[in-house]
Amino acid sequence: MGGKITYFFLATVLVLVFGVVAMEGVLLLLTGEPAPMGMGAVAFLLPCVGAWFLWQNTRFARSAHRLARELEAEGGLPADEQVRTASGRIDRDAADEAFARRKAETEDAPGDWRAWFRLAVAYHDARDTPRARKAMQRAIALHDEKPVQV
Repeated sequence: MGGKITYFFLATVLVLVFGVVAMEGVLLLLTGEPAPMGMGAVAFLLPCVGAWFLWQNTRFARSAHRLARELEAEGGLPADEQVRTASGRIDRDAADEAFARRKAETEDAPGDWRAWFRLAVAYHDARDTPRARKAMQRAIALHDEKPVQV
């Protein structure tokens, strides 16, 4: 729950910053001078791009949580039985071992979104965030029966 509150708070602050930057962009556009107008156009476009990225990340997080809830209801969520270091981080060797099992499971059932979800969790535990995100995107696409990008 704390993660959702933090995300909502940061997203709200980001939207407020987008609004301030967009207003400054409009003010620069209204000056009528070429250089400030160019800066104003860029300042007006940056919040649009930022808002698009925020929307994409929010959709991704909501979809991942939806899959997690569904998998939990089925009893298929991977149990957190990882060995942890004194600082609380997952032991690298244990994460690699769990990753190998999840990868084999996914290779056996490449069309199963549940296997891809568990692989994404294993990538995350192994601290490979880009691959974790790609695996989760694939799980979402398979679940929603959308075309899967290879």
